[in-house]
Amino acid sequence: MTMPFYVPPEQQQRDRAEFARRGISRGRSVVAVEYADGLLFVADNPSATLYKLSEIYDRIAFAAVGRYAEFEQLRVSGIQSTEVRGYQYAREDVSGRALANAYASALGAAFSESPKPLEVELLVAEVTDTDVEIYHILYDGSITDEHGSVAIGGTAEAVQGRLKERYREGLSLPEALAVAREALADPQNGPLDSGRLEVAGLDRTRGRRKFFRLTDARLAELLAEGTPST
Repeated sequence: MTMPFYVPPEQQQRDRAEFARRGISRGRSVVAVEYADGLLFVADNPSATLYKLSEIYDRIAFAAVGRYAEFEQLRVSGIQSTEVRGYQYAREDVSGRALANAYASALGAAFSESPKPLEVELLVAEVTDTDVEIYHILYDGSITDEHGSVAIGGTAEAVQGRLKERYREGLSLPEALAVAREALADPQNGPLDSGRLEVAGLDRTRGRRKFFRLTDARLAELLAEGTPST
């Protein structure tokens, strides 16, 4: 009788983590930058229809990197769960923290129990009247809160380093866009063409729904207004 091949649990976890990290790193980066009126998401995304950035609920937005089919399912489930909670209780009872915890539980369960881990990394953001909450969820269900700016996916470590050099509190929207674009820039080829940028965010000065997505015309206008950070 042939004995089954034994893999120590610790090695299996390391292999699963490496598998997920490799899948996520093959994607293009997304950055989040706080600005005076809320939060700006900027993604390196040449697709005009397969969005990485999305509205989830009135004050809550979502950004993702990795395998599109997997994070799209998470996005849809997030919209459904928040809509149900808002209907059953009150719209004010829906929070970014609760949604981030739900995503963390789902990713953690997939990492531990599914045949393969989900190859995704997420950001969930919520704006209040005075603050911005950003939750960073990894493929294994780990969750951290972020402040100011954060980069995920692709060459996130290098992008995060450039973000730290350029970010400051109180940026205007054009300045925040310039900072994000500079951080995503390829050191060899310079800033990304506007056609590769997907830009969306949360603006606390808007009405009930705080989410916005920039059109090509508005993006070009803001890029012209933005000044390089020093």
